[in-house]
Amino acid sequence: MTIPFTKMNGAGNDFVIIDNRESIVPDKAKVNFADKVCNRRFSVGADGVIFIENSDKADFRWDFYNSDGSSAEMCGNGARCAAQYAVDNKIASPNLSFETIAGIINAEVGDKTIKVKLTPPQDFQQDRKVDLDSGSHSIDSIDTGVPHAVLFSDNVKNEDIRAIGSAIRNHKEFAPAGTNVNLVELTGKDSIKIRTYERGVEDETLACGTGATAAAILAAKRKRVVAPVTVEIASGCELKIHFDPSLSNGFGDVILEGPAEINFQGTLNNNFI
Repeated sequence: MTIPFTKMNGAGNDFVIIDNRESIVPDKAKVNFADKVCNRRFSVGADGVIFIENSDKADFRWDFYNSDGSSAEMCGNGARCAAQYAVDNKIASPNLSFETIAGIINAEVGDKTIKVKLTPPQDFQQDRKVDLDSGSHSIDSIDTGVPHAVLFSDNVKNEDIRAIGSAIRNHKEFAPAGTNVNLVELTGKDSIKIRTYERGVEDETLACGTGATAAAILAAKRKRVVAPVTVEIASGCELKIHFDPSLSNGFGDVILEGPAEINFQGTLNNNFI
């Protein structure tokens, strides 16, 4: 038996997508499958795996795994790839919805970009004091489908993202689940630049949609930018985050907009199961 797959990327955040509506990869094999197929030295290589599955609540359900085999509630760049994949393969129309652990996600697939309506942000906190070997840091945090910590920097290019990211991701302040970590540089009245250390990948990734969203919202809450916010990510691509920071009871509809594209397609042998 062979397993068809599609390799896609959302602004540099890359994924292996499996049409699993006929359960070609059983649930008990998914963790091991993700760990194997994401290995960049010995396999396809990716930041995560997306299984497209049947749903009785939406156009489809996704089951998402990070490269280390851990399950994740949500991934903004992965969501755009999943939406584009579903349209390309006639699983859904350009205006679609799909199930995630974080909730039902709505998406709109356009000619050049995909817009994904994220679940309402929650657990907003400012000025969380965290002591690291490098000193004491004031950190803002928010959950945009997955938890994110944000630190502001004058020059993100010069930061040691792996050291800072790993220390904060594993800090007792964010235990037991840990957090994703974003370093944010203000570049204009409606623009920022970020670098992201992702939990589950345990390294910097070229793009993180929920991280870009968290960074934009937290910068706006501090009145350092106005929405919509253009976010330059590590890949050099740009994402646009739409929301309303003036609302007292939330941020309105939070929309992540950006590209998604196919890298290549192929088949895997059943040694991966």
